[in-house]
Amino acid sequence: MTAASPVPDFKPPAPPTAREVAALNRQFAGKTTPELLAWAWERFGNQAAIGTSYQGAGLVMMHLASLAGLKFPVFTLDTGLLFPETLELKRRLEEFFGLKIESLDPDLTVEEQADIHGPELWKRDPDLCCTVRKVLPLRGKLQDLACWLTGLRREQSESRADVGLVELYQLNEETGREIVKLNPMANWSRQEIWAHIKQHKIPYNPLHDQGYRSIGCVPCTRKTAEGQGERAGRWTGFKKVECGIHTFLPKKVDFQI
Repeated sequence: MTAASPVPDFKPPAPPTAREVAALNRQFAGKTTPELLAWAWERFGNQAAIGTSYQGAGLVMMHLASLAGLKFPVFTLDTGLLFPETLELKRRLEEFFGLKIESLDPDLTVEEQADIHGPELWKRDPDLCCTVRKVLPLRGKLQDLACWLTGLRREQSESRADVGLVELYQLNEETGREIVKLNPMANWSRQEIWAHIKQHKIPYNPLHDQGYRSIGCVPCTRKTAEGQGERAGRWTGFKKVECGIHTFLPKKVDFQI
């Protein structure tokens, strides 16, 4: 009886260098979102995946990829603290797009987290809560990818104003493993996003119609008043503007002048 061959280690396509990323950003400045998605598919295939929390930009990106026949895997972070409307939207989107959205769950249930860190950790240390429920599951997922596609937009907040179309991050300092982050929705306005959603009748979270402009976990999301920033309804009472999934990795930059 012949022994089974060992499963080879995951070897993603070689990422561009930091200098190449700088050149790509210049090259892509005038490109459309479908063109950026096509580049990612041609270079990385199904080792590029869309990460979504079902905000408007992610829905539009999924729709544009679908129209182009680009079958990117799609994943989401299920923190165990999401609105029922968000969970129902997942089912509706899977039916609309004809795909399966992978849910990434934390190692700890909400109850187990309370046993270890005390109840309602989000009220005392939202950074730690986000790390446990979002950052760590995402870190594990990115190990299997070469390119992470996000719905980040420059208009969303000051912390996102300088986001690049293409970015390169250090995923594992010990091995030197890097990952490409593609932000093909970076230049879209909120008005353009919602015009596209309404025109193409893409399912969206009904909480948006109730005054929630950015929707995350139930305890850390509130409605926003007229004139407030798009993400002003997140982590009220804390000096916190990001959950951490877009800030936990060190960025590789080209210092060449």
